[in-house]
Amino acid sequence: MIVVCGRCGAKNRVDERAAQVRQPVCGQCGAKLNLASNATADTSRPLVITDATFERDVLQAGARPVLVDCWAAWCAPCRMIAPVLDQLAAESGGRYLIAKLNVDENKRVAAQYAIQGIPTLLIFKHGQLIDRLVGAHPRQTIAATLEKAVTSDK
Repeated sequence: MIVVCGRCGAKNRVDERAAQVRQPVCGQCGAKLNLASNATADTSRPLVITDATFERDVLQAGARPVLVDCWAAWCAPCRMIAPVLDQLAAESGGRYLIAKLNVDENKRVAAQYAIQGIPTLLIFKHGQLIDRLVGAHPRQTIAATLEKAVTSDK
């Protein structure tokens, strides 16, 4: 399997049988690889998350920033920015993760982060909310906010 390092974003090939015997580490930075979290996800497209998977996929993602798109199927601005987020995910190279949370189906997380208008883009790093964009923003704004999250020490 391929595991993306939560610290540096490097992709690592991991033998699943060997990983049961000893802790796999990143070949680039030496950090322990988290096989139980979303570190194994394909970062080239948005990951669908739910109330049940939010903690594992977002809060436990480590140093890799996670942009959570809070959206609903009936929301025209949400549908407008979806291709932008798909494109950013395809360009991520494992440096960040794009996730999608349907607020109509996942009310607990929506309430926890006081989502009152959609689309709302939440950016997490080290399990902490570090930025928020409300409304349909241009690609350049979203990309710049993500880049700031990737390069920040928070």
